[in-house]
Amino acid sequence: MTSTPSQAAIGIGELASRTHCKPETVRYYEKIGLLPAAPRNEGNQRRYSEATVQRLMFIRHARDFGFSVEAVRELLDMADHPSQPCDQVDQLARRHLAEVESRIQRLMVLRDELKRTVAQCDGDSVAQCRIIEVLSDHRLCSHDAAHGGAEALR
Repeated sequence: MTSTPSQAAIGIGELASRTHCKPETVRYYEKIGLLPAAPRNEGNQRRYSEATVQRLMFIRHARDFGFSVEAVRELLDMADHPSQPCDQVDQLARRHLAEVESRIQRLMVLRDELKRTVAQCDGDSVAQCRIIEVLSDHRLCSHDAAHGGAEALR
């Protein structure tokens, strides 16, 4: 594969470095179809174009915004058709915003409950630890609903 200066191909290491991700992530995104399969040189090494760098930067930024892989797939599909109206992009972003706001609310409840529980612990022995006691019996919490801890972070 020969490349001209305007289409200089880069290796996976440089692509990963320029986009602040790991080579494994690049391979994963290729495997699931977010990135096109990279052409290979005579040594069977993947070679990437500047368009791939830009696409991976888009993917990384969308993931940093918390969009799921499927949402990123939808956004990429829409971005690949720039003449279409952006109402679908707007709808997807608004749904994601609503999910983020809901997660923030659950995290605030979780924070308040943790503060309350930690404040009640006198630091004595584990046998009398209020934190262990509360974790063992949900009825000791100030909220009846699940706190959303690990779920709130998703």
